[in-house]
Amino acid sequence: MTSTEIRTYRNVLVDREETIAYVTMSRPERRNALSLEHMQELIDCFKTIGRDRDIAVAILRGEGPAFCAGHDLSEMIGRDAVFYRHVFEVCTELMETVQAIPQPVIAQVQGIATAAGCQLAATCDLVVAADDARFATPGVKIGLFCSTPMVEVSRAVGRKRALEMLLTGAPIDAQTASEWGLVNRVVVPEELLESTRALASQIVAASPLTIRSGKRAYYDQIDLDLPGAYTHCQEVMSQNATAEDAQEGMCAFLDKREPVWRGR
Repeated sequence: MTSTEIRTYRNVLVDREETIAYVTMSRPERRNALSLEHMQELIDCFKTIGRDRDIAVAILRGEGPAFCAGHDLSEMIGRDAVFYRHVFEVCTELMETVQAIPQPVIAQVQGIATAAGCQLAATCDLVVAADDARFATPGVKIGLFCSTPMVEVSRAVGRKRALEMLLTGAPIDAQTASEWGLVNRVVVPEELLESTRALASQIVAASPLTIRSGKRAYYDQIDLDLPGAYTHCQEVMSQNATAEDAQEGMCAFLDKREPVWRGR
């Protein structure tokens, strides 16, 4: 990283390609299960990316055959309620951090995205999936209902479909996930990386100031009632319109030329 130094992690790899950051969960032997340490590293990594204005988009992916198999159950046996509260608080912080940073985060999903792994994919701003990927909230099958994954999954797919996933634990394929609104694009595995990069490049082409403002406004308004959402967004758009990039973009459109973004 050029602008902000990202430290080396045990469970996460970070690479940079111009203005795109690649965050790779690197526990392939555990199907990238989210141990407490793994989640804390992801939080630190995304917060560091969030402070780097030279990064326009982050792509989250998993090393090996799986995206993420959910929580690491091997560290969740025989613990007390204090430990479990801490684990789920850290998990919640991870999900909130992904949505709080100014850069859009794209999940690049191969293999399985189950339980908290499905939650993590649903939390990302956009999702590109291989056509052999599978999504599930299977906690009901092991006696631990996927209550926290339910938060993002139900917001992505709606009540009835979320409850079907939660109550049966049955996986859905990538095409179904796309039809239900959990996934943006489904591609053959050989095209997964390039398709994700192409989507990121479309975002990179826009004003970084406008993207940051738009992402924040989206999450601020989504749970407001209709009058509150309009009140909030009209103020955001008014402030956005005064920005140098907005003025440049409107002038470039009228002049029939490509805009030159300044990020301010």
